[in-house]
Amino acid sequence: MPHLLVTRRVHFNAAHRLHNPALSDAENARLFGPCNNLNGHGHNYELEVTVLGPPDPVSGYTFDLGELKDLIETHVVSLVDHKHLNLDVAFMQGIIPSSENFAWAIWNQLAPHINSRPHVSLYSVKLWETPRNLVEVRADLSGVTVR
Repeated sequence: MPHLLVTRRVHFNAAHRLHNPALSDAENARLFGPCNNLNGHGHNYELEVTVLGPPDPVSGYTFDLGELKDLIETHVVSLVDHKHLNLDVAFMQGIIPSSENFAWAIWNQLAPHINSRPHVSLYSVKLWETPRNLVEVRADLSGVTVR
């Protein structure tokens, strides 16, 4: 049975400040530039979540997209939309909210809810910070046989 990739895309807005408390203000300003603005700055994020698995012989679904939408809404969007990642989002506390770290944190939010289901796994999380800047976290499939 072939494995398919099924993707759901969502949109949300959030603010953040790139700042490492272990560095001086001057070092932070040099490293992060305008992204170190004291009050932060915002983005119109696009998030793509992809699940890998075979199609179900009864429904033809690899993963019900309505269920995937609900998981993303519950475990990510409802927690981050119109929030300041540094101040308002529990799963981002103590983490510099670069796009890379944010995408990884989103993966960690979703993986337990997807990977616990039979025959499917979280394949990738793609986070678009801007229309030109994308970060992707992808599953290590080195041990997976896809036929």
